[in-house]
Amino acid sequence: MKKLYSGNEAIARGAYEAGVKVASGYPGTPSTEILENIVKYKDDIYCEWAPNEKVAFEGAVGASLTHVRTICTQKLVGLNVAADPFMSFTYMGAEGGFICVVADDPGMHSSQNEQDSRHYARFAKIPVLEPTNSQECKDCVLYGMELSEKYRTPVMLRTTTRVAHSRGLVEEGERIETGAPHFDKIPMKYSLLPVRARQLHIDVEKRLVDLMKESSASPFNRIEWAENGDRKLGIIACGIAYEYVKEVWPETSVLKLGFSFPFPDDLLREFANGVEEVLVVEELDSFVEEHLRGLDGLTCKKIYGKDIVPVCGELFTENLWKVRQKLDGTVQELPSRDVDVKSLPARPPVLCAGCPHRGIFFPLSKMDVVITGDIGCYTLGMLPPLNAMDTVLCMGGGISVAHGIAKAGEKKPVVGIVGDSTFFHSGMTSLSNIIYNNSNVTIIVLDNRITAMTGHQDNPGTGVTLMGEQTVAADIESIGRALGMKNVVTLDPFDQKTVVETLKMATQSPEPWLIISRSPCLLKTRKPQGTVRVIDPDKCKKCGSCLKLGCPAIESTGKGTVPSVNPNLCSGCSLCDQTCKFNAIRNS
Repeated sequence: MKKLYSGNEAIARGAYEAGVKVASGYPGTPSTEILENIVKYKDDIYCEWAPNEKVAFEGAVGASLTHVRTICTQKLVGLNVAADPFMSFTYMGAEGGFICVVADDPGMHSSQNEQDSRHYARFAKIPVLEPTNSQECKDCVLYGMELSEKYRTPVMLRTTTRVAHSRGLVEEGERIETGAPHFDKIPMKYSLLPVRARQLHIDVEKRLVDLMKESSASPFNRIEWAENGDRKLGIIACGIAYEYVKEVWPETSVLKLGFSFPFPDDLLREFANGVEEVLVVEELDSFVEEHLRGLDGLTCKKIYGKDIVPVCGELFTENLWKVRQKLDGTVQELPSRDVDVKSLPARPPVLCAGCPHRGIFFPLSKMDVVITGDIGCYTLGMLPPLNAMDTVLCMGGGISVAHGIAKAGEKKPVVGIVGDSTFFHSGMTSLSNIIYNNSNVTIIVLDNRITAMTGHQDNPGTGVTLMGEQTVAADIESIGRALGMKNVVTLDPFDQKTVVETLKMATQSPEPWLIISRSPCLLKTRKPQGTVRVIDPDKCKKCGSCLKLGCPAIESTGKGTVPSVNPNLCSGCSLCDQTCKFNAIRNS
């Protein structure tokens, strides 16, 4: 039976059919929906959101060591967090099948960088599978589990935003039931002492040679010779790029790579020696191209790659049509689009109407302080008109960067901001460092009771697991005090008088402060916070102060005009009332 699945849904289905028993991860677009769909099979698969990717990976390793099949999910930057166990586990080796799903984000639709995670796999010397469509997303999970168990290796399943979120027909199958969990007490087998790891490194290198042969024979790698017999140009395409190549060069010979590392050298030689020129099309880095250029025994006359294929951003048919024009030396009319994208109005992201974070950012925007931010929907606080954030580095960096700026001798007060999920992810260790090293900074945790940016996933502070079970809700205040923080305050961000007073007290104090701004995400609760507001045109002085809140519910036709409140957007949060000095904003 066939069903329409996104790539992420198909990976979840593949996990079910492959007999996976443990699934762990941390939410992050474009990977989030994998675990959200695996949990639909919770009668057969234990699922969890871990506090961060490192913890998720390590837990999945433990499950694999009991000989059960395991999957761990994260986005590209999440793999950076999990890099330590990721690199070591390749030496230790899997017992039950182990797949590490990494979702890359060409074009940076929702990420702070555009890294190509395949380099991690080459670094760790483990196989990489790159599915092209939803059917392959499911098939790669089953194939990857078999590959993992055959060679006792973790396997990377690398997707991209387009593969993760595009939909296609998928043939459903039955679940494979695997054996019961059991752990073998063989300490020297699972302990990476240097004396043991030195031998394991040799084993990893031998395994890599065997995997190279496996790659060349893999059903996910295949040569499609041109039916017209033309061998002038041959194209090597990885992952989703294959679909674009088939659309732009339907008549051309193609080597499709779905098992891209270890590099299938025999297949690469066969293909490159069967054509006059080779074009390598892959998203982001010249991963396959660089290897191909260094491969011996090639007879093709020329290799094209990132010299004409974009290295930044995601690929699509339009920019590959331009690549074809360069190769052909002609100017062709590109296929027309139904919608002229350039004619569409710009829609910059903004904090939602009634977002509690605005209650912190607005008063901060008026203060002469340095504000270090973090990764979350609250990152939008750096945009106009709030302009209330000076740096954004990575998860947990909102606290650590603040510490570094203060210790460097910055004269202005320094404020570090993280969200509640980010605090549990990697903020606690950063807070410990501030207390341990006597840092005079103000840390604000924007606690909206959920992991909002990635779609409202639970975290250790919500008291609910991914499986829907009630559990202990971690208490940020108690954690702060346990780490040694003396000044801990929890406040309502919509109480502007208290917020302003607390911020002034904290930033002027000679000691560090931990402020918890607690109010639930409106998109999660789906409840109005109060009565819809209206602006009295007789009292309004047209000063524009309410517009500086950046609330999408407050609309203006231009400078010097009376703003209005859109009743369909207003949540009744009351921030605009407290902002207006002329009492021009009231309940409707």
